[in-house]
Parts: sequence; C-alpha cells; structure tokens
Amino acid sequence: MALQVSPGINVSEIDLTTVVPTVSTTTGGIAGHFQWGPVFQPILISDENQLVQTFSTPNTNTFVDFFTSANFLNYGNQLFMVGVKNTTSDVTGASGNTGGMNATSNTNPVVYSLIKNSDDYEENYSDGEFNESGTWAAKYPGELGNSLRVSVCSKTDQFQSTVTANVTLTANSTTVTFVSGSTAQVIAGDILLLGVDQEERQVSSITNSTVIELTSAYTGNTTSGFSSAAAYRVAAQNPIRRWEYASFFKKAPSTTLYANTRGGTSDELHIVIDDEDGQITGTRGRIIETYEGLSAAFDAKGDDGRTIFYKDAINNRSQWIWWLTHLSGTTNFGAAATATFATASNLPDAKSLVQGRDGTTPRDADYNTAINEFNDKSKIDVSLLLGAGASQARALHLINNIAEVRKDCVVCLTPPSAMVVGNDGTVSKTMDAVIAFRNTLPSTSYAIMDSSYKLQYDRYNDKNRYVPLNGDTAGLIVRADITRDAWYSPAGFNRGQIKNVLRLSYNPIKAQRDQLYKSGINPVVTFPGQGTVLFGDKTLLSQPSAFDRINVRRLFIVLEKAIELAANFTLFEFNDEFTRSQFKNLIEPFLRDVQGRRGITDFQVVCDGSNNTGEVIDRNEFVGDIYVKPNRSINYIQLNFVAVRTGVEFTEVVGKFG
Repeated sequence: MALQVSPGINVSEIDLTTVVPTVSTTTGGIAGHFQWGPVFQPILISDENQLVQTFSTPNTNTFVDFFTSANFLNYGNQLFMVGVKNTTSDVTGASGNTGGMNATSNTNPVVYSLIKNSDDYEENYSDGEFNESGTWAAKYPGELGNSLRVSVCSKTDQFQSTVTANVTLTANSTTVTFVSGSTAQVIAGDILLLGVDQEERQVSSITNSTVIELTSAYTGNTTSGFSSAAAYRVAAQNPIRRWEYASFFKKAPSTTLYANTRGGTSDELHIVIDDEDGQITGTRGRIIETYEGLSAAFDAKGDDGRTIFYKDAINNRSQWIWWLTHLSGTTNFGAAATATFATASNLPDAKSLVQGRDGTTPRDADYNTAINEFNDKSKIDVSLLLGAGASQARALHLINNIAEVRKDCVVCLTPPSAMVVGNDGTVSKTMDAVIAFRNTLPSTSYAIMDSSYKLQYDRYNDKNRYVPLNGDTAGLIVRADITRDAWYSPAGFNRGQIKNVLRLSYNPIKAQRDQLYKSGINPVVTFPGQGTVLFGDKTLLSQPSAFDRINVRRLFIVLEKAIELAANFTLFEFNDEFTRSQFKNLIEPFLRDVQGRRGITDFQVVCDGSNNTGEVIDRNEFVGDIYVKPNRSINYIQLNFVAVRTGVEFTEVVGKFG
C-alpha cells in the first residue's frame, strides 16, 4: 500500500478474478478478385447478401473467389475479405498490360486513376489536386463504375428555366427543331414542357444546334386551330425546361439556413447518382442515391449537426462515388459559409463516369500484396485462410509468410483447376498431378489440402461452375467448432458433409484415396446415397506426429492463443512463488475444462523453482511449462468377425485373434 504521511485510511482494490479468455476460432480470411469493393483493405463480411452488397455479384473473371467466399459463409458468419486488382499502371489499356482503374467523370484521363480504398483516397486524392480525372470518381476500381452518372443542380435556373427559342413540333414525332435559339440551352435528360398543352417529354440526345431528340414522341397539339404553322410556332415558343430529377426534390436549390444566418448566399445544391446503364440495379437510369440541400461551404452543418458540405457528405455517405475536385465554372466552392457562391452555367452538371476497368486477372504479386493484410495477428484475428484458386506461388506465400509466422491459423488449399477439372477418364493422371502439386509445398502443420473442385449452380448467372473446395473445407472446420469444439475433426459422415455439390471434378476411388492420404491430401468423396464428404483430416506435416492431424493442430492453436492472452497479465509482476502459483491457478482450470470437453486426456502445468531458476529470474524471464496429451481422431477401424463352434465358450476365444 502507499505510504501515508498523516493518519488516515487508504482503500485499495486488488483483482484476482482473472481467467483464461475465450478465443475466436471460426473467423476466416481470403484475398480475392471481385467486380467491386475496396482493394487491399480487409472488410468483415457476415453473409452472402453482404458479400454481394460490398463486392457485387460474380462474373466469368471473379466467380472462383466469389463462390469460395460464399461457400465458407454457408457454414460460418465471419470472413475478412481483401479485394485484389491488377495494379499494372497503364492508362491506354494496351492489350496484356491493363491494370484495374476507377471510372471517372473525365472522358480522357491523362493519368492512371486507381483509388484502392478509403485510406488511399484520404492520402492521395482528397485534397482536390487530383483534378485531371474530373469532378467525380467511382468509389472502387472496375467496369461496374462505368454505369454511374452524377447530376448536380446548384442554382434555381438549373432546376427550372425558360428556353429562349421558337420550336417546331410534329405530332407523333420524337424530333424537336429549334427555329430560333440554340439547343445549347438544354442537355440530355432535361424535361421539356412542350406546346400549348405543356406536354412533358424528356430529352434523349442533342443532335446539333437546331435539333434534339425526345425519349418518346410528342402527341399534343401542333397546328390545329392556328392560321398557319408560323402562328403555331409563336404559341409554342419558349418551352420550359426542368432538371430531370426536379420531381424528387421539394424545391430548387438556393441558400441553406446555415449560410443564410451567416450572410452567405446561393450555396445550396442537390445531387443525384443514377445507374445510367443498368449494370448495378438491372434498370437503366434508376436512381440509387439522392442528396438534398447540400452546401458548397466547407463549414456548413445541417439541423442534426452533420456536415452538409457536398464534398464531405458525398465522401462520408455515398457507397458509389468519391469527390475529386470542385465543379467547373463555380465561384467560392469550398469557402466558408459567409461567402457568395455562384455557378456560371444555367444547366445542371451531369457527368457519366467512364474509363473504369476491372483490369486483367490479378498477378500473384497482386494477390500476395492483399494476403499481406493478414500478416499481423494483433491487427486481424483470423483462424482460417482460404486459398481459393491459389497457384503454387500464392500457396507458398500463404504458408511461409502468413501461417508459419502467425502460428495461430491454418491455410486451406485446393490443387489448381487445371489439375482436377476436365480430366474425366484420366483419374490416375489427376491423382499424380495433385500429389505433384502437394510435393511443391513445404511440410507444415499450418496448412491442409483437399483433393478437387465441385460443380455448383451460379444463381447470379444461371449456369454451373467448378469451384475449389477449400472454402467448404474451412467451413466444415467452422461448423465443427460451432457444433462441438475446435479440437473435433471436421471430417467424416458426422461433420464432413459438403453443401451444394452437383458433382465433383475428381472423385477418387479407394486405391487413389490411399495414395492421396499418404501424401497428406484429404480426399473429398461422393458416396452414393450418402452425399459428398471430406474423408480425411490430415495437415501437410510430413513427419509422423500428433500435429499431422487437423484436430490436434487446431487444439494447440486454441490453447496457445488463449493462454498467451491470459499470460499477458503476468508481465511486469515479480517472478516469485506467489506469481507462479497465481499463474498455475489461472491455467489449470482452463485445461480441466478442455479435458472435460474431450480435447485432451491429461495435462500438467509446471511453474515453480525447478524451471524458474535464479538465472531465469535474473534475466527478467518467466517460464511456464504446459504438458498436454491431445485426444486423437479415429482414422482406421478394424472389425474382426470370429465364427466359433457350438459349445465353445466365448471366454475361450475372446482376445485370441486380432
């Protein structure tokens, strides 16, 4: 207790209730190529719906990584996903040298625009100096961004105005001819109120300075009731044009309340983002986001205290675009709310995003960059790493640079597609190829490999696709964790049933399963009437050891992770008998619990003067030796049926054969 200078009472509280914590064992991780979503940034996904919302649906280039992820999520609900894109810096898009790129509002970008994620945007694009690519950029790289269109209405005349022109209208025609005035007073998408009937029609395109096309034919009055066509043109002059999205807003933009109370004017603007090509929603032109009453003032706030500065509002709230620079032809945009804001054009600023690219298939280097997001176990807690369609280089990187370094997770692998898909009738060659691939990988207990791909239905594209099974293998481990414990084998008919299998690309027979299993490869087998089953639980450890089994490796990961967390609270205490006793009393109840749940058969914790000698203490070290006997899964069953003669007592023969 603290020494007191004068008489008094000092109250202290000492916490001796520390326990070994429960640790997560069901979280997966994958680096994958997807149509959409952030790249090189981990995102936690809980189900397939969130997977689609974040990374979009699969296509021919992305289905392997998509369905590996989706298949894992069919068993569990925690998957850290890191998007991958080819990062080749190429603006022109030359064949064979194309990297992924964000769609932008500049139709002819002069620089390579790859905004990988929110961190990349904040560091490299948020200051407004990256204006070579226009005002807006798609949130993520990929062709999907080319479907986006951004329309901004920043003053009253853009919301609605009178066109100074005489026009000729022809009944049942989509063509409007300007007799006087110019078509420069309208833009594609504007709504025109035409004729004496004020019939609303939308501008489809601007043909030239005198002709525009409508999306549907004008059917109102033309020259009927007039002395001549000239007299009608006078009556039809000065049509009204409206912003195409005017009906979605309460009023035209003017001055926000925030700016008005500070002496500013004309800072308000409305923004609409639509799916111009229908690639996102399935419907051309469908509105996907609207923003009403935003401000051009950097300090403007709404009634709820949130920023309404249009740059920040878009960046913080939009799922689809980033701000790159202020609208062209504007004055004081980005100034304080005390300023007078102005927009030169009387037409809305409508920009289609273009030049977005998925890029060619990511290189192993790109995948490995994404995989490196999992190298720090203090940053992301994962227990299972999915290889998806990993090549040898990626598999080696996952094993050597992630799992073997972290030592708290297991890599799940499948042989490359070329070795196991499309080899019907040549199963022996398939077996040899699979074993040869395994032999290119190291001996390790931190990796497991299954034997083939499965054919499954792609409901997004209405076709069947072959997908690697490592997502399912990892999912079976999760299901074993959830229904039993981490130290239960995920294989066999009780816990090894694989979902959504139309057929296997390679269904090994018993003789081939024997060869695969000797090489540490876990066969996946379809048994008639019994489903498709993971029929092995080996790791890739070559030497005979308890750690050549998945359940033992997973048991020790749980023990080591949990006890390491608990041991953190022993740091900086004294290495004396009290601390050592406290450590044993902390660990032993945890191990008894694991023993009661059939994880281990026996254990012993040694933490005393025998292993904490004076020399150890003088080095400021602390040693706790934990001995455990892991439980083993049954891999081989011998059933002996012995026929005996009538009159022979069973006691005479029991135990004599076997």
